[in-house]
Amino acid sequence: MRERLFDLGLWLLLCVPVLLRSDPADGGSWTQVAVGVAVLGGCVAVSRRWPLLPLAVTVAVSLPATLELFTPSYSLALVAFGYLAGRRQEQSRGAWWLFGAVAAVGLVLTRFTGTSLGPWFTLLLAIALAVVAPWLIGRYVRQYDRLVRSGWELADRMEREQAAVADRERLRERSRIAGDMHDSLGHDLALIAVRAGALEVDPALGPDQQHAAGELRRAAADATERLRDVIGVLREDHTAPPTTPPAETLPALLARAHASGLPITLTGAPVPNLPGMPGRALHRVVQEALTNAAKHAPGAPITVTVEVEEPGDTVRVRVANGPAGDFSRGPAGGPGSDTDTPRGPAGGTGAPRGANPPGRSAGTSHATATGTGLVGLDERVRLAGGSLDHGASPDGGFVLTATVPRRAPVAAPAAAPTSARELDRARREVRRDLVRAIWIPIALLVALTALVGAVAVWTQSRSYLEPDNYARLLVGRPYADLSDDLPDHPLPTAPPGLPPEPSSADECRYYRSTVFAAVPVYRLCFTDGRLVSKDRLG
Repeated sequence: MRERLFDLGLWLLLCVPVLLRSDPADGGSWTQVAVGVAVLGGCVAVSRRWPLLPLAVTVAVSLPATLELFTPSYSLALVAFGYLAGRRQEQSRGAWWLFGAVAAVGLVLTRFTGTSLGPWFTLLLAIALAVVAPWLIGRYVRQYDRLVRSGWELADRMEREQAAVADRERLRERSRIAGDMHDSLGHDLALIAVRAGALEVDPALGPDQQHAAGELRRAAADATERLRDVIGVLREDHTAPPTTPPAETLPALLARAHASGLPITLTGAPVPNLPGMPGRALHRVVQEALTNAAKHAPGAPITVTVEVEEPGDTVRVRVANGPAGDFSRGPAGGPGSDTDTPRGPAGGTGAPRGANPPGRSAGTSHATATGTGLVGLDERVRLAGGSLDHGASPDGGFVLTATVPRRAPVAAPAAAPTSARELDRARREVRRDLVRAIWIPIALLVALTALVGAVAVWTQSRSYLEPDNYARLLVGRPYADLSDDLPDHPLPTAPPGLPPEPSSADECRYYRSTVFAAVPVYRLCFTDGRLVSKDRLG
């Protein structure tokens, strides 16, 4: 409804000049009024679907009236349809083709009708001011509206993205908490199982106490499995690890594990205490390696080797455990009696061996039982700027090697979001259209002025009579003998303010005595084809 009211108002406004200039009382006719009103109505009706068609029709109606194009009846329509074409047309190539076609048709009509180039220059000026300039303004308004819409769409999209980011952050934080629970609680439960296993085979305890220790060990193992299942539900794939430093240092972690009964041997350089992401990654790698060794190869010796590469920017930690033992009963519930299970290798405090189910080696146990553990460790180490290697050792054990830098890598700057790039592109287009709306009309006016000046100089030079040639003209000679010394074209009319022509002359011709000045001029009068007088006037 709003668009229809706008089109109706535009049609009524454009009909006003037609009614005023085509009034029968003012020399017009009602036929002209009816045709003009009908043409403008049709142009307004199709202007939304075909924006260039009304402009072409208005030009076609104006050219028969005058080659200068600028008519009182349709000048307002030219400006209005030029603006609407720029405002509604998506592509600009068709408009430029139309402007060029109008200029070419005007030149052809000028030569066809035998008129001078003056009306064609006026036509070019009318196209530049009444059509091209409004069209460029319409293009600028279109791009500005697009920029405003892009801004509002960007704001709405940012609000939705912020809500989505908040939801993702909540889920990611839950996943991080789940990862920490798996790493820390799983490690602690594994150590509890190791201690309970040692108590289960301690001969100083009675059968009831050993049975209770076995129940405790099995409960800890079952809790570890249930924890892993629950964490697997909460965990999100490719979750970035927390960047806060661990609360427990790596030396404290090794000491606590050794005190729990794990047969750990530390070799190489002193254990470093790295800050930030490298320290967190190294702590988690060692913690996961000890947890898996205690769970899948209980009683197997564990060797932790620390290497600091020169010049001291990289730290490598290698955790290797031997294969699981073959005792008849282990803390994982293997077959055997409750009382005859021998003690582990840690001097009476280690966990009993034989935890691996029959037919599965310690090396494959790590790879299959950890699920996404190794994948998560690899991602954690990668984000810290290091690398992770793991695999079975030749003796049937398992080796986990982590290499991390002493300092966390500098994060690369985030790329600009797509919405920001779209908004920046829209702004550049608006600026370009604004510049075009300013400099293109100016450039057209400058070019048109230069063209008019060049044509004027060329035209005037064709009617310029040189003084030497004027001196050679003799009164009484026929025109045929004088034509070689005369220019190709005389002036079309006599300049104002000159004396009257001789009454006895049949014809007088005027030539410029200078190229640029209108006066003085040479006047040559002829009677019966002979020169009867020559004068320099003005």
